[in-house]
Amino acid sequence: MDAVLADYEAAPIDEKLRGTLHFLATLDPSRALASGVSKQALRDAVDVQAGFELITRFADAIGAKPHSEAGLTREQAIAHEGRFYEEGYA
Repeated sequence: MDAVLADYEAAPIDEKLRGTLHFLATLDPSRALASGVSKQALRDAVDVQAGFELITRFADAIGAKPHSEAGLTREQAIAHEGRFYEEGYA
């Protein structure tokens, strides 16, 4: 996960995933399609990204914090979020 977040182009991931991430970053589908990603999979990726962006922006706008992070110090919140990465949720 860290490698993908740092640089998906160099990360050790499947070419279909790399092509999909490139599409989401550039909106150019040619690389993803050439790697075998279907048009429906690209639509699905856009739907997921759009939903995530909408929810994240709304939560940021109203200052929402997850119930699980309420009352945590900054360091505790970072450690808490790290567990999501370890479990593969992010």
